[in-house]
Amino acid sequence: MKALIFEQFGGPEVLQYKEIPDPIVDSEQLLVRTKAIGLNFADVYRRKGNYHLAGNPPYILGYEGSGIVESVPEHIQHIQIGDRIAFADVPFANAELVAVPIDRAIPLPADISFEHAAGLLLQGMTAHYLANDSYPVQAGDEVLIHAAAGGVGQLLIQLCKSKGARVIGLTSSEAKKQVALDAGADEVILYSKDWVQEVLQWSNEKDGVQVAYDSVGSTLMDSFAAVRIKGTVVFYGMAGGDPAPVDPRMLMDTSKTLTGGDLWNHVTSLDNRIKRAHDLFGALREGSLKMDTLTSFSLKDGAEAHRLLESRQSIGKILLIP
Repeated sequence: MKALIFEQFGGPEVLQYKEIPDPIVDSEQLLVRTKAIGLNFADVYRRKGNYHLAGNPPYILGYEGSGIVESVPEHIQHIQIGDRIAFADVPFANAELVAVPIDRAIPLPADISFEHAAGLLLQGMTAHYLANDSYPVQAGDEVLIHAAAGGVGQLLIQLCKSKGARVIGLTSSEAKKQVALDAGADEVILYSKDWVQEVLQWSNEKDGVQVAYDSVGSTLMDSFAAVRIKGTVVFYGMAGGDPAPVDPRMLMDTSKTLTGGDLWNHVTSLDNRIKRAHDLFGALREGSLKMDTLTSFSLKDGAEAHRLLESRQSIGKILLIP
């Protein structure tokens, strides 16, 4: 099979499109021919060596995608050769063939494209648990979303709006502000402004929002200032650097709540994966969730896709097509 591989850590130039042996599947894996693969910043971090990679080179990136089943273990009855599936948290996806554990194979309805599935699962399930588990958003809630033009941010805006919330977003540029507004945010503020004061003024009672979803990290204390008494800050990323230490006495004094978020603490079984995925597929189907901006590269041009992602000029999801 052909795969996008690298043999040493570094920039996009280390990526090579090469013929390598097909994966060997065991009795608990499917062999899937990929049709679309999602590109994520985690792939960049692994390519640079920031994230640990097990084994020896050549390394293969990629953790989410979609495709068609080519082989099934004999004892598996609920999946057939030719079935369409999607997957997340499956390594070595940057290849024509992927060994997908049966407990991570999500059935893909015929009316959901391979491209939408590959672009939706990781970021979509993240947005789903944030809005339903970390802080269950209710109609009438006022919600602050950091990095609102990012992949998770855009989806989180839409999920919160579908629940009847008012949403204010934060972005770093006017272009990204428009992206967040197009996703459905009621208001968007630039980080260069005194955004805490603007959030307070925007809130109906001028005392802050019910919840702030913070994926930046270095902004954590400002997020606390932007939520009201008894409000919640959901901390789920450090794109802008490490957060300042939080003194528990502050939580006691304000009755505010700090909670952390990691997708894999919430997606813990195949049934849970399928339920969350099909909630997202249903939202796509009914139009309450849109993915209008998908940028596709051939898998052999994966280095160019990485360059675009690292430039932070891309809008929407980037896909690799074998």
